[in-house]
Amino acid sequence: MIKRFPGKFFLLFTIMGLINIFMKPILKKQGIEGFVYRISGNQMPSPNKKPSTPKGTKTTIYFYELTNINQVTKPGSSPFYATIKTKFIKKTESDSSGHFSIQLPAGDYSIFTKKDTLFYANWFDEKNNIAPAKVVSGKITKVEIKVDYDAAY
Repeated sequence: MIKRFPGKFFLLFTIMGLINIFMKPILKKQGIEGFVYRISGNQMPSPNKKPSTPKGTKTTIYFYELTNINQVTKPGSSPFYATIKTKFIKKTESDSSGHFSIQLPAGDYSIFTKKDTLFYANWFDEKNNIAPAKVVSGKITKVEIKVDYDAAY
């Protein structure tokens, strides 16, 4: 008859716990975390109307290598893009509150959402890079994405 040794399980779980505690500092998260907000309608300031609070939205967020305005094709002068000529890196989904989190290697990225078949981004840096975000080694970059193609300012 084989004797069972309940201490083996205790020892196993203790070792697993210690590995988890000591490995966490080594396995630091890095990437981008934030919220996607959907803004629509009249956003003009008014003395009798408080600005509405943006609502989080569930959507897909696309991450590309840092993309300059010269590296896209777009219809007219809108903030929509038919094609992006830089390398696609990764995509993720935001939840119903608009929150998302994605692990990415250190580097510079452009962030897009989509409306139908067109990509959308509405902010630039001083070099005309579209929706830029920098991931630093061992750090989480925080961003807010405002999807406001139906808003009037």
